[in-house]
Amino acid sequence: MTTPHTDIRDVRLLYGCMGLGGGWDRQRWTAADLGHAEAAVEAALEAGITAFDHADIYRHGKSEEVFGEVLARSSGLRERILVQTKCGITLPDRDRVGSYDLRGGTILRRVEESLTRLRTDVIDVLLLHRPDPLARPEEIAEAFRALHRQGTVRQFGVSNMSAAQIAFLQMHLDVPLVVDQLEMSLARRHWVESGVLLNTPDGAAGGFPHGTVEHCVAHGIQVQAWGALARGRFTGGADSPAARLVADLALRKGTSPETVLLWWLRRHPARVVPVVGTTRPERILACRDAVHRAPALSHEEWYELWVAARGAPLP
Repeated sequence: MTTPHTDIRDVRLLYGCMGLGGGWDRQRWTAADLGHAEAAVEAALEAGITAFDHADIYRHGKSEEVFGEVLARSSGLRERILVQTKCGITLPDRDRVGSYDLRGGTILRRVEESLTRLRTDVIDVLLLHRPDPLARPEEIAEAFRALHRQGTVRQFGVSNMSAAQIAFLQMHLDVPLVVDQLEMSLARRHWVESGVLLNTPDGAAGGFPHGTVEHCVAHGIQVQAWGALARGRFTGGADSPAARLVADLALRKGTSPETVLLWWLRRHPARVVPVVGTTRPERILACRDAVHRAPALSHEEWYELWVAARGAPLP
């Protein structure tokens, strides 16, 4: 099976499927959940989004399951899209605590389970969901080697990892890491502020490993932004100086507030690729200009948004 988008680095926007599949419980998804998923996928495709982001833990696997059902009901859809998923987190249960698990055997098993739920024979991109302090890089390398050799995974990446963690892991791998997915938005600005808050009293409070974005750019690793729409903090009637500025810019640019937020990410030289996670079709469709139009924000407008969201001048 082949798809027209085999390289994630050609993608401008992804649809995040965490909200699909019903509740965060082990109850099977319903016909209503399937209809909800079909509407979201249809809206994403209409908006020009052809890459879909998953994780094996989303809704206890139900997000992948219901998406697999959508694929099964839509002839030819799999060949038109790129599917990305993640592994490495074990959710807490009654008799166990939550943990991270990047042992080689676990990676292989989780990929096989995702393939079954997604009803596909290949994952276009596999991400390691979070760092596992007990992980042995040589085990990860062997698992990646096997998956690549079998043709069940095309490309590999990571999520929520720093530059140092990426570089250390890459030393042991035969295949390149092509993605790092991080929480980034106009609300979650540590990724950009870490660079300008150096040598200031606020610098220690940033919490974002400085140099991560720069490392990714230098090594051709796509930076993906989860939580890109900031959970509606600046749209949908929100009232704050930043929300009002977003609405004003949207009006002036002839686009939606959602697109302005995505443009703010994409305007950065790292060419950040947002992951849109809303399940509301109208909000998904409101993101279409982020796919089809280059970010129409000037240097000054980008800074105006940043300062408005900070609520304080830059140092």
